[in-house]
Amino acid sequence: MQKILYCPECGHEVEHTVLSETRQLRVRCDVCGTVHLVVPEKEKRPLQVKTIVSEERTSRICVIEFAPGEICGVGDRHVAECGDEYIGVEVSAIERGPQRVRRARAEDITSLWTRKIEEVLVRVSVHDGRKTIPLVLAVPGEEPFVVGEVYRQGNRRFRIAHMKLRDGASLRKEGQKAVARRLKRMYGYQL
Repeated sequence: MQKILYCPECGHEVEHTVLSETRQLRVRCDVCGTVHLVVPEKEKRPLQVKTIVSEERTSRICVIEFAPGEICGVGDRHVAECGDEYIGVEVSAIERGPQRVRRARAEDITSLWTRKIEEVLVRVSVHDGRKTIPLVLAVPGEEPFVVGEVYRQGNRRFRIAHMKLRDGASLRKEGQKAVARRLKRMYGYQL
């Protein structure tokens, strides 16, 4: 087995061949041939960060595992462990002590605020000429929606006129698309 390690003879990190493994590694430098002992670094245990997972009207406390030193940012996607269940989530806020930040190292994070993105509810306002009808679609988070396309909810057919995204942007041009997890609301008219 090969490893990149510091060689005391060469004075820098080079490739070594592992000769034996016990509490220490007996290795031979592939550059100068020197045999020496190396104390292997202990593997750092993963950190479990408290995570609040929002699922529309309810929230629950779960955990996400991070490697020590790993950076987490708002918008990152992870898998949260909620008891025996694993849920795909997107980070919406990070608490580091009393303040909220956009990015932080795992060991500095007090708690993460996330939302479930595997299956999401997309709100649709459909105008029929006289009144606006509110609809809710339960779809997978990666389901694409396109401005100008026709969709069906129950016995209602509607064409999407424009979409409002969670980041505040609007899609109005025909053919523009977004996945369900990014949508705040869609607006359309009944056919």
